[in-house]
Order: sequence, then C-alpha cells, then structure tokens
Amino acid sequence: MTSLVVAKRYAKALLEIGREDGNYEQYGRELAEMASLFQEAPDLPTALANPGFPFDGRRSLLVAVLQKAALSPIVSNFFRLLMDRGRIGEVAGIHAVYQRLLDEVKGITRAEVSSASALDQAQIAQLAATLKQVAGREVKLEVKEDSSLIGGVVARIGDLVLDGSVKTQLANLKNSLRRGEYA
Repeated sequence: MTSLVVAKRYAKALLEIGREDGNYEQYGRELAEMASLFQEAPDLPTALANPGFPFDGRRSLLVAVLQKAALSPIVSNFFRLLMDRGRIGEVAGIHAVYQRLLDEVKGITRAEVSSASALDQAQIAQLAATLKQVAGREVKLEVKEDSSLIGGVVARIGDLVLDGSVKTQLANLKNSLRRGEYA
C-alpha cells in the first residue's frame, strides 16, 4: 500500500473520531505536535520503526514519549495503533493529510502561489482576499518563489490555475506572432 493511501486512511479515521466527539481540532494540534517532534528529532521515528530493535523496547520508548507529550487518550491510542501496525514512520504524511481534511471541514481552501520575487505581507493579504473571492471560501496560501516566472504570480486552487506571470504572457505573445495575428 502506498504511503499516501496509508496516510489518508489513518488521517480520515482520526478525523472521524474527532468529529464524533467534537475534538477534531485538538487532535489536529496534538498530531501536529508529534509530527513536529518527529521532524526535529528524526532519529526518534527511525528508532521506533527499526525492526532491528526489539518491538517491546520500541513500544516502551513510544509510550514514554507519549506520556511526556501529555496527549489526549485518543491520540495516544492512535500512536500506539500506528506502532502496532508498523505505520509509525507515516506520521508526517498522516499529519499533512489530516491538515488538508481539517481545512475542508472548516471550509478553507488551500492555494499554492508562485511569484517571481518575495511578496510582502500586504501583497499576500491582497492576494488572499482576491483568491477568496474567486474560490468563494476562505483561502490558506502557500507562497513560493520561482525566479523562472520573470515577474507576476501563478496561483493554483485545486484544478484552477490563474497565471499572471510575465513568462506566460511572453509565451502567449510569441505564439500570437507565430500565428500571424499581429501582421
């Protein structure tokens, strides 16, 4: 089973439990906390997932980490389940999928924006407001720099691509000239 399929399955299960008991946001924060810990200390998930170490020792290590993190019983049990099923190495993927699902529940759309140069906070806020009007719902932006764009921005919201880059405008002009539209 691919990592994305695994991540979706576990993220959906945790979210459904959270929606049933009303704690889905708390579970998301706790999952994010553990994902962050695993990222900051990459030897931890490696050790937990390593079959070269005895399972009981790895499980004891996880239990100690969970107690130290003071997670809710549901999220603690979730991590024990991941350990028992050999999926503890999938935490980063599960967290990413959970956050996307949580955004859907909250009515938030994610947008990926590429710009030729760094955008300041005012530009990002203006872009978010414009994309909110286009999407018809709250938009969470992921902004990246892409110097190949020359100038302008490219925004992706799901399957919709809004391309206002100089690179694309030049390519369109070039194609128009080739077709003889400006003869």
